[in-house]
Amino acid sequence: MTATTASDVELRPMQGPGWLAANVATVTGRNLRRLVRVPTLIAFATVQPILFVVLFTYAWGGAIHPAGVDRYIDYALPGIWVLSIAFGASQTGVAIADDLSTGMIDRFRALPMARSAVLAGRTTADAIRNLFVLLLMTAVASVIGFRFHAGPMAAFAAVALALGVFALLGLLVRDSESAGIGGLLAVIPLVFTSSTFVPVATFPGWLQAFANVNPITVLVDALRALCLGGPTATAVSQALVRLGGLLAVTVPAAALCYQRITTS
Repeated sequence: MTATTASDVELRPMQGPGWLAANVATVTGRNLRRLVRVPTLIAFATVQPILFVVLFTYAWGGAIHPAGVDRYIDYALPGIWVLSIAFGASQTGVAIADDLSTGMIDRFRALPMARSAVLAGRTTADAIRNLFVLLLMTAVASVIGFRFHAGPMAAFAAVALALGVFALLGLLVRDSESAGIGGLLAVIPLVFTSSTFVPVATFPGWLQAFANVNPITVLVDALRALCLGGPTATAVSQALVRLGGLLAVTVPAAALCYQRITTS
């Protein structure tokens, strides 16, 4: 029997779920440390969501009175969750585009690590950030009157939807500035032509047709049903179907774009 030498061990490729998980954890930690060390990113992750909750509630709450809701904040908070996550998730595209333009992705490729760990670590770090943002906004909203009437189970679907769409955006755009602008251009029309802040029935007839098929409307309605209580099965199942369909398209597309860019 031939003894295994140290050189044989070094040449043996590293693989396995444990190795992949360690790579993802390393990239996730790197992205979280970057968030903590850059003051503007901290402000974006904390101050902006608080402003959304306070300003939308007090600026529009006196004029908008959705049926069946005593406090506007109960109606608006699920939509503000989606808006904040979408704005925050656009930073996923900016960060990935920035790593591409500065050569950081090339440095990752030179390391003995799984290529998938770069995207997985980025989205994991952003999911953690978005969970923190959700908890922060909910705490602020609770102070000004928000109350849960059912569990906010669909909040994690909002995180997955936002990250899937905007991770793809960052791979399609080479520079970080274009990724940020492109993210806002995608978010603003979808959010403000949905049921995020007002009932769809208040829209003009031609706009209602679009709002009813808008995936943001489906997602916000599912979140709102879980928060306000009442029948939830139909709203949640529709949101999960839409989310699954979008992820089925965006996740493979993001992986293919990443592979094409990093091998070019």
